[in-house]
Amino acid sequence: MRSSGLILLFGGILLFLYCTSRLSELPPVPGEVELGDYLRYEAGKWELGRYLSAGLAGIGFLLALFPKGR
Repeated sequence: MRSSGLILLFGGILLFLYCTSRLSELPPVPGEVELGDYLRYEAGKWELGRYLSAGLAGIGFLLALFPKGR
Protein backbone atom coordinates (compact mmCIF):
# COMPACT_ATOMS: atom_id res chain seq x y z
CA MET A 1 0.00 0.00 0.00
CA ARG A 2 2.86 2.33 0.71
CA SER A 3 4.35 2.13 -2.77
CA SER A 4 1.02 2.62 -4.52
CA GLY A 5 0.30 5.53 -2.16
CA LEU A 6 3.58 7.19 -3.08
CA ILE A 7 2.82 6.73 -6.78
CA LEU A 8 -0.59 8.36 -6.30
CA LEU A 9 0.93 11.15 -4.22
CA PHE A 10 3.62 12.11 -6.71
CA GLY A 11 1.32 11.56 -9.69
CA GLY A 12 -1.26 13.85 -8.11
CA ILE A 13 1.34 16.52 -7.43
CA LEU A 14 2.61 16.38 -11.01
CA LEU A 15 -0.93 16.55 -12.42
CA PHE A 16 -1.73 19.47 -10.14
CA LEU A 17 1.29 21.39 -11.40
CA TYR A 18 0.45 20.57 -15.01
CA CYS A 19 -3.17 21.71 -14.63
CA THR A 20 -2.00 24.89 -12.91
CA SER A 21 0.36 25.71 -15.77
CA ARG A 22 -2.38 25.13 -18.36
CA LEU A 23 -4.85 27.17 -16.32
CA SER A 24 -2.50 30.15 -16.19
CA GLU A 25 -2.53 30.36 -20.01
CA LEU A 26 -6.33 30.65 -20.24
CA PRO A 27 -8.66 33.55 -19.49
CA PRO A 28 -10.50 33.10 -16.16
CA VAL A 29 -14.09 31.98 -15.92
CA PRO A 30 -16.45 34.97 -15.48
CA GLY A 31 -17.67 35.46 -11.92
CA GLU A 32 -21.38 35.39 -12.71
CA VAL A 33 -21.27 31.84 -14.17
CA GLU A 34 -23.21 29.27 -12.16
CA LEU A 35 -21.50 26.13 -10.96
CA GLY A 36 -23.47 23.91 -13.34
CA ASP A 37 -22.18 25.84 -16.36
CA TYR A 38 -18.60 25.91 -15.12
CA LEU A 39 -17.44 23.01 -17.30
CA ARG A 40 -18.51 24.76 -20.49
CA TYR A 41 -15.37 26.90 -20.20
CA GLU A 42 -11.90 25.54 -20.88
CA ALA A 43 -10.53 27.16 -17.71
CA GLY A 44 -13.28 25.49 -15.69
CA LYS A 45 -12.21 22.06 -16.94
CA TRP A 46 -8.59 22.65 -15.96
CA GLU A 47 -9.61 23.96 -12.56
CA LEU A 48 -11.67 20.83 -11.98
CA GLY A 49 -8.59 18.84 -12.95
CA ARG A 50 -6.63 20.71 -10.30
CA TYR A 51 -9.16 19.75 -7.63
CA LEU A 52 -9.23 16.12 -8.72
CA SER A 53 -5.45 15.85 -8.78
CA ALA A 54 -5.22 17.43 -5.32
CA GLY A 55 -7.71 14.83 -4.08
CA LEU A 56 -5.68 12.09 -5.73
CA ALA A 57 -2.52 13.33 -4.00
CA GLY A 58 -4.39 13.44 -0.68
CA ILE A 59 -5.52 9.83 -1.05
CA GLY A 60 -1.98 8.87 -1.99
CA PHE A 61 -0.67 10.60 1.12
CA LEU A 62 -3.09 8.67 3.32
CA LEU A 63 -2.18 5.37 1.68
CA ALA A 64 1.53 6.12 2.12
CA LEU A 65 1.01 6.41 5.87
CA PHE A 66 -0.25 2.82 6.21
CA PRO A 67 2.28 0.07 6.99
CA LYS A 68 3.26 -2.38 4.27
CA GLY A 69 1.53 -5.35 5.84
CA ARG A 70 0.45 -6.95 9.06
